[in-house]
Order: sequence, then C-alpha cells, then structure tokens
Amino acid sequence: QVQLVESGGGLVQAGGSLRLSCAASGRTFSRYAMGWFRQAPGKEREFVAAISTNGGSTYDADSGKGRFTISRDPAKNTVYLQMHSLKPEDTAVYHCAAATLIARLAHDYVYWGQGTQVTVSS
Repeated sequence: QVQLVESGGGLVQAGGSLRLSCAASGRTFSRYAMGWFRQAPGKEREFVAAISTNGGSTYDADSGKGRFTISRDPAKNTVYLQMHSLKPEDTAVYHCAAATLIARLAHDYVYWGQGTQVTVSS
C-alpha cells in the first residue's frame, strides 16, 4: 500500500510558477513509477507528466512541454512537478499517482493522491 499526499497548489497569476510536491508513504516508493494528472471542472482527467522508478526516463504531455518538469527525490520519497509560465488553462486539480511502470494512461496507475488545486488567474 502506498499513500500519496500532494501539496504546493494555490492561486498564481498567469506567467507565474508553482512547484507541486507529492509525498509517498512506505519504503516501496522506489519501486513505483510516478505520474501527475490534472482534472479541470467539466473535463476528463488529463495526463501531465511521468517519471520512471529510477528517474532516468520521463514522459511529458504536449500541453506542458517546455514549461513543466517532473523529478523525484528518493531520499525524501517525494516526486515534484515544477511548473513555469503558467496559463489560465492550466487551472485544475493536480493528482499524483503511482504505477509499476512509467505510463501515460490513468488506468495503469494503482495508487492516487487526493489532489491539490492550482488556479491560474489571467
């Protein structure tokens, strides 16, 4: 069992930056690939980024390329999503999730956090 807790969301003006964190419980963090997804009101959940178990591979959605960077710190059992040049369309609840292999599809992820709200004002 892995428990995931996100933090770092908030209200930011367009063009600003935020760094989201996802802290994982347990000693099995290094066994899981990690991903970030987001869901805006009235929209389907959307893949944002993913990172492999050892951090050697990352996947990025086109929507965040050049602006979002995923990383992980095994010493802290934490995965991060650094977001720059934020746009109003980035407004959503951001969830982190754990999977056995790096993936883009939500159904490949086994554990999910509750999410953190990101609101970007124009």
